[in-house]
Amino acid sequence: MNRSALVVFSGGQDSTTCLFWAMENFEKVEAITFNYNQRHRAEIDCASKIAKELHIPHLVLDMSLLNQLAPNALTRNDLEIKSGDNGQLPNTFVDGRNLLFLSFAAVSAKQKGIRHIVTGVCETDFSGYPDCRDIFIKSLNVTLNLAMDYTFVIDTPLMWIDKADTWELADQLGKLEYIQKNTLTCYNGIMGVGCGECPACKLRSAGLEKYLQKKATHNL
Repeated sequence: MNRSALVVFSGGQDSTTCLFWAMENFEKVEAITFNYNQRHRAEIDCASKIAKELHIPHLVLDMSLLNQLAPNALTRNDLEIKSGDNGQLPNTFVDGRNLLFLSFAAVSAKQKGIRHIVTGVCETDFSGYPDCRDIFIKSLNVTLNLAMDYTFVIDTPLMWIDKADTWELADQLGKLEYIQKNTLTCYNGIMGVGCGECPACKLRSAGLEKYLQKKATHNL
């Protein structure tokens, strides 16, 4: 297995942590970002800025067709962000997003001779998104290998850890402060600590507080 990886990269906390993780574990790392006319162009600008600072080859791919097919709160500014109730998915879930992103990432990776695809999906803090589940990733991994007659490995370093553990991983990589200040996770497009009110900011903030308490208690 070759020692190169392609990171599915949004410029948010999780994918940036995965980018640094990949840089520690692979000799060559590239990043791919998808422009699906998401709510905030700042997300793409953030990803591009980080990749440039880290000297990571970075491809931004036009995926605007996804916006046409699956309108929701992440692709429409006129929709209020709402959490899922009574078993309903939150309206920030984009149908087919990870299926399409990972499939197109695999096509790009094969052209470059890359076999590892790194993504920040997580089943522990997955907000009920079905395409963040381990069973989906394993299924897609098999499908991509068969579809292209090429051996891919989809790496998911965050799959079984929560947000506090993700912050701990960032700290272990020596990048906690960088990720705090330079990533964009907020659904309202605010860098760093974000708006503090949207579901993404609340999850991020609670995870950081939990980790910092653990760090102080155990002198990590």
